[in-house]
Amino acid sequence: MAKSPEEEHPHKAFGWAARDSSGVLSPFHFSRRENADEDVTIKILYCGVCHSDLHSIKNDWGFTSFPIVPGHEIVGVVTNTGKAVKKFKVGDRVGVGVLVSSCKNCENCQQDSENYCPQMTLTYNSIYHDGTKTYGGYSDTVVVDERYVLRFPDNLPPDAGAPLLCAGVTVYSPMKYYGMTEPGKHLGVAGLGGLGHVAVKFGKAFGLKVTVISSSPKKEDEALNRLGADSFLVSSDPAKMKAAFGTMDYIIDTVSAVHALAPLLGLLKVNGKLVTVGLPEKPLELPIFPLVMGRKLVGGSDFGSVKETQEMLDFCAKHGITADIELIRMENINSAMERLAKSDVRYRFVIDVANSLSQ
Repeated sequence: MAKSPEEEHPHKAFGWAARDSSGVLSPFHFSRRENADEDVTIKILYCGVCHSDLHSIKNDWGFTSFPIVPGHEIVGVVTNTGKAVKKFKVGDRVGVGVLVSSCKNCENCQQDSENYCPQMTLTYNSIYHDGTKTYGGYSDTVVVDERYVLRFPDNLPPDAGAPLLCAGVTVYSPMKYYGMTEPGKHLGVAGLGGLGHVAVKFGKAFGLKVTVISSSPKKEDEALNRLGADSFLVSSDPAKMKAAFGTMDYIIDTVSAVHALAPLLGLLKVNGKLVTVGLPEKPLELPIFPLVMGRKLVGGSDFGSVKETQEMLDFCAKHGITADIELIRMENINSAMERLAKSDVRYRFVIDVANSLSQ
């Protein structure tokens, strides 16, 4: 007979879980594994609320295994280390992002791209190599192999820094990989949400000219005056889109809803690059003619590797980059999810786990 989540491992844990595709989260007792030689046990202080958390609890992608404890933007403090751990000590402030394990031996792992490992284990809704489920950061504690734990810089606030562990690296990684960092070049950021607003900040830190591309005219003021973008382009305005035709070197597309790519491709110069990081629920149509005629590139990117995430955190610490957040208590997570579904957040919810999680 299979053991209950509370009986699988020796250490009791507590969090909030969704039991079915209604997505309603409620208190949940489960357990965490014994701290092994290379493991770090972390008391969770804050956890960001990613849009993928919402998709997962609703089973929008069709592969959720209930019950599910979401959360992969985790900041906490080390409370225990295995005898082989070298990178961390008790009391260190650390982060955990989207993955907690990989095979360590494949070509991707050997090249510090374990986020593309075929055997990658996600922080939640995945199966660990011991055969048990992974549960995420909407909980009081987590145990993680030190290879997948990040050093969280002292001068980064742990609450506003938490979303960087997914939203931040998801835009930082493709910007670095595709060379979207050359000062003076023109970057378009499509979509001004959790990912997009951080992309604007990275673009300015890299010395780029940044234009926000949005279907919502009401976001112009915050794009220009709050986030420091150089210009704002309403994608539903044909005249403005025509005027901006062929002016951008790169576009990072953060939009998760189904949308047309042709208008974005039209904004690119010859040799321009459009990189998409959003995950629409249905396939997008890709027109080939503008690619061929403009030698343009369309690419994609997943969240980043552990190495890239650490680099990104250090970059943010150096340049004073954080996410714009709304701090909530755990008991308010369901209303926060309802608001997130309506894009009613500027720009990321973060759960104050340590101060609100009670049994």
